[in-house]
Amino acid sequence: MHLESARLTFRPVRHSDVEDLYRIYGDPATNTFNPAGPYPSLTYTQAVLERWIAQWARDGFGQMAIATRLNPHRIIGFAGLSVREFDGETVNNLGYRFATEAWGQGFATEASLRLTRFGFEELKLKKISAAVRENHLDSLNVLEKSGLRRSGKVTDVKDAPASLVFTITSDQWFERPV
Repeated sequence: MHLESARLTFRPVRHSDVEDLYRIYGDPATNTFNPAGPYPSLTYTQAVLERWIAQWARDGFGQMAIATRLNPHRIIGFAGLSVREFDGETVNNLGYRFATEAWGQGFATEASLRLTRFGFEELKLKKISAAVRENHLDSLNVLEKSGLRRSGKVTDVKDAPASLVFTITSDQWFERPV
């Protein structure tokens, strides 16, 4: 299963993505707003990747490797929808992270819009949520441009301030101006 947007291509994660995942998620710069910090090792990254692959098998959707259509063999980020618990509530969580060289080009917004569309139009989800740090202005803008609106807070990282939760329902998605 592959997805495309105007400039991006998406595919489910696979075992061979471990080094790209560590390159992006292990980079302190991509974790500026993540109180859990960067991935500490390749072994840790492999365990995360195994969970992501298992989620695809269990749920039929999950994290995806992202490349540009112009350079489809160079992974610039990871994004996807995943089933998570937000303070005891099961949610379809939208998440994304891009390598620093991909920042400032609108890729996060493009990916967020494409994955939200996939969630509602193809997976028939009823609601999609995302957690974001209150001071992560770029990510707040991505979520707002994607149609999500602030809906609450969640304690998602132990011993850290709560994150804001942004949500969009399928009704809101289909009724939004395009």
